[in-house]
Amino acid sequence: QVQLVESGGGLVQAGGSLRLSCAASGRTFSRYAMGWFRQAPGNEREFVAGISWNGGRLYYQDSVKGRFTISRDNAKNTVDLQMNSLKPEDTAVYYCAADRDSGGYIVKGDVDYWGQGTQVTVFS
Repeated sequence: QVQLVESGGGLVQAGGSLRLSCAASGRTFSRYAMGWFRQAPGNEREFVAGISWNGGRLYYQDSVKGRFTISRDNAKNTVDLQMNSLKPEDTAVYYCAADRDSGGYIVKGDVDYWGQGTQVTVFS
């Protein structure tokens, strides 16, 4: 069993930065690929970034490449998402996700555990 708790969301002006963090409980955190998804009002939940169990493979949605960076610390059971050059279209609820069987690119339907979500609002 893995429980995920996100933090770090907030209100930021376009061009600014935020860092999201996801804290995981459980001793098996290092066995899971981890990722971040987001969901804007009226939209489907979409993949944003993913990282393999050992951090060796990283995946990003095209719209965030070069702006967002995912990282993990297996000793601390955390996975972070550094978001730079934020745009209004990045506004969404961001969810942390864990997938035991993924190599890093996480498919929404295969997620084993979800966090509760944290709101990110970018204003122009």
